[in-house]
Amino acid sequence: MENAIALLEVQAMVTAIVGLDAMVKAADVKLIHTEKRLGGWLVTVVVEGSVSAVTAALEAGKAAAAAVGKVKCAEVIARPHPDIMKFIKTDKGV
Repeated sequence: MENAIALLEVQAMVTAIVGLDAMVKAADVKLIHTEKRLGGWLVTVVVEGSVSAVTAALEAGKAAAAAVGKVKCAEVIARPHPDIMKFIKTDKGV
């Protein structure tokens, strides 16, 4: 299985939660990181799994998030370089 990550950046915490809920229900993915910027105005969630799983999860998450708020960016990175994973997986946890 080739690992991949999907990043979903949205405007507002509620939008992020709705998108993340759809992502983890749609496919076999695991939340590995969250990032809040500008006082929670921009929220990014990152999930990990197989390429097909994160792709399906991201499509579901984008659709669900767009129904309640604004999606700023959504991207799948297949086989991320180990240095990218060091940046995402920090000591702060999820």
